[in-house]
Amino acid sequence: MSEHFPPNHPVLPQQKVGVLLLNLGTPDGTDYWSVRRYLKEFLSDPRVIETNKLIWWPILNFVILSFRPQKSGHAYAQIWDKEKNESPLRVITREQTQSLAERLRGEDIMVEFAMRYGNPSTRSVLEKMQAAGCQRILLVPLYPQYSATTTATANDKAFDALRTMRWQPAVRTAPAYFDDPHYIETLGNSIREGIAKLDFEPDVVITSYHGMPVDYLKKGDPYYCQCHKTTRLLRDYLGWPEEKLLVTFQSRFGPTEWLQPYTDKTLEALPGKGVKKVAILAPAFSADCIETLEEIAMGGKDSFMAAGGEKFAYIPCLNASTPGMDYIEAMVRRELGGWV
Repeated sequence: MSEHFPPNHPVLPQQKVGVLLLNLGTPDGTDYWSVRRYLKEFLSDPRVIETNKLIWWPILNFVILSFRPQKSGHAYAQIWDKEKNESPLRVITREQTQSLAERLRGEDIMVEFAMRYGNPSTRSVLEKMQAAGCQRILLVPLYPQYSATTTATANDKAFDALRTMRWQPAVRTAPAYFDDPHYIETLGNSIREGIAKLDFEPDVVITSYHGMPVDYLKKGDPYYCQCHKTTRLLRDYLGWPEEKLLVTFQSRFGPTEWLQPYTDKTLEALPGKGVKKVAILAPAFSADCIETLEEIAMGGKDSFMAAGGEKFAYIPCLNASTPGMDYIEAMVRRELGGWV
């Protein structure tokens, strides 16, 4: 095409297709100000906190951000990757990105990752991809189940950046994959393999999903139903009865009612019911993070054992494992159909 350009026309990069993996986000450090910046961005998102801004702004800025950064910073410090000086979420998401890029090598596809909150920001990465010649970009929110608080807000941030671009690339968004047979098979096999590595047989296995206010469900968010369907399909795949594979919800915040049953309350109650050996996983997460490593693998274990439990195991997310990346590659190739 260059021979048709007028004299002195700026050199344009070669056209290519882009794939942008989107995840929730992470602070840049465990110190007060790093965590405060992250929490302020996260908790200022109207899709995450739907309380009237006139009410929420003073609560967030004068109350929550005065004390919560210290508590969250301590939690992050428990799981921080000190060698890389990054949170596990950023480390793992980068590994997923590098693995996918290697798998798609030779097809002129640019693979990047961005965070909805924190760095690398969605805007900066989209601008980088557009400048590199990506005229078609697939957005891949790494959330198996759809929620306005996760998938939608990740896409929102991308759309905000695209809205200011003079030359927008064409964009697709990958759908939720909570009931994809390949995903269920991959997750089910990870459960089998995780249990096979243990020195005990769990009485029950818990699928712990990130929580959400009940009011969001009532307003039409499909997340709750999709979580239950994921676990139901896992039971079918594993051939387990309903009482063997439970559904709970974690990470509630504030005084409002959240989706139940609560993970922490369930773990505290099970030993009293004779359930002394438990394994738990977090199917709402594609990569291990503070909610899985600190809240569940550490805090959940402490609560269960203190209540009289005898054996506790956390089964990791799919992360950048070969089976996990096999699924992400297959899903991305499917969604790129017609572009490559």
